[in-house]
Amino acid sequence: MKRKPDIIVMLTQNDVTVKDALDIFLSSCDLDVHCWGFKNTGINKEDMYKLAKIMKEKGKKTFLEVLAYDEASCLDIAKTAAECGIDEVMGTLYFPSVHKFLDNAQISYKPFAGKVSGIPCILESAYDKILDNAKDLIKKGITGFDLLAYRSKENGEELARRFCEELPAKICIAGSVSSFKHIDVMLDIAPWGFTIGSALFDKKFVSHGDFRENLEAVLEYMERFLN
Repeated sequence: MKRKPDIIVMLTQNDVTVKDALDIFLSSCDLDVHCWGFKNTGINKEDMYKLAKIMKEKGKKTFLEVLAYDEASCLDIAKTAAECGIDEVMGTLYFPSVHKFLDNAQISYKPFAGKVSGIPCILESAYDKILDNAKDLIKKGITGFDLLAYRSKENGEELARRFCEELPAKICIAGSVSSFKHIDVMLDIAPWGFTIGSALFDKKFVSHGDFRENLEAVLEYMERFLN
């Protein structure tokens, strides 16, 4: 039996942490979701610390997805993640200095695979180059990846499927999972996990519902997979 992928609920819209992230989290944190996260964009360090602290107090695993593409910025945000007690850093282009820092801080690290740029971020590379990049990073000790499958210029479903089939790593499909059809793909290919954020704020699952109602709809849909 295939495992149900973990769902990482991101308090972000269009790759920016929403202003009322804490209130949104508190309104839905009683739901059966263990993994919650946000991005380094749209939030200051003080609010990042407060949000992560309350998430931990509620028993959640915390994720910070980093949208930065130069070494100095990525390393600086990695240090902020450590100060905030973040459990897992996702994103960033791979830099050995970031890898070493997070490893020493005992923070899990899932960098982007392939060439990523912009906010909202886009995956620019072709299939083979993305896979080759990931295989090279595995040799350097990376054990998981933040894959922007549906932000790719290639076929997102095929890319996600190939990654999960070919790589001995924990794959998180991130960015633009925004329909029940996409959820079906996630359940079928069974990555380690996937993120969902904007679609909940954009009411992609319950057109007249709020964030919580959209998240409930996704969770109920996934629960049927187990039955």
